[in-house]
Amino acid sequence: MTLRVTFLGTSGAVPTVERAPSALHVNREGDELLFDCGEGTQRQMMRYGTGFGLSHVFVTHLHGDHVLGIPGLVQSLDFNDREEALAIHGPPGSKRTLRQLVHAGGHDPSYPVRVDEVRPGNVALAREEYQVRTFETDHRTTSMGFVLAEADRKGRFDREKAEEELGIPPGPAYGRLHAGEAVELGDGRVVQPEEVVGPPRPGRTVAYTGDTRPSEATVEAARDADLLIHDATFASEDADRARSTAHSTAAEAADVARRAGANRLALTHISSRYAARAGLLESEAREAFEREGYDGDAFVPDDGDELEVPFPDAG
Repeated sequence: MTLRVTFLGTSGAVPTVERAPSALHVNREGDELLFDCGEGTQRQMMRYGTGFGLSHVFVTHLHGDHVLGIPGLVQSLDFNDREEALAIHGPPGSKRTLRQLVHAGGHDPSYPVRVDEVRPGNVALAREEYQVRTFETDHRTTSMGFVLAEADRKGRFDREKAEEELGIPPGPAYGRLHAGEAVELGDGRVVQPEEVVGPPRPGRTVAYTGDTRPSEATVEAARDADLLIHDATFASEDADRARSTAHSTAAEAADVARRAGANRLALTHISSRYAARAGLLESEAREAFEREGYDGDAFVPDDGDELEVPFPDAG
């Protein structure tokens, strides 16, 4: 089952030749979701082949480098004869500004666009297979992060035990047992699902902070995440600047990931001052892991990088 993350924009507030403003595309088994929409996001989507099948846009906060791509995206979708509804989810107090962005330049989309405000600690999108939940972040304005959390999967069916030990003939009984139903055999024996089905297996979790200082709320929201995408605007040499602008250093992001038990850490929102040395941020995060003896992976993605998120029990 696909869970693919495409980093469309990984720069800080000032874009560079290599890095566009913040935007993250997630394809979850055909459901296309966009997290933040910096200037030029629609071009990044074309450039990196994500397509325009998205149904939901999740906005962490209203700073320009996270929302100024909304007018272009909305109009590009319209020019491509879109008919399906688009939902935009933002933090408390964002609805008026987001509506203005949707209708920028007097444009009136020919397809439905719904704008919702969601408070931190709530569910922005609920599906049977997954949820997108919100959590509080610590920035200079009203802001929040998002967690895509899949539901648990069914346990593994032990076909060998079912067939050889319990004498259950292959057929519909296997599907019923895997679905949680007891099965009565021809000799009168009743087999319970737990006799041949293992415990539920965890789904995948991806957490995205947007802009933030390190916080306990992020640690809790990203608990055991398969991928944490965290603000890492600055290196340690600019830690004072990180504090004054309510951003994080790469080492601080690594500390959050370690305490959350996140498996992988993607460092994003890279300041333009590191345009030629983003590897410094990656090195500092990895060194922070090593100092604490933490076996996690930290990396700085480039624009256009794709990442397939595996199941926790894969391999």
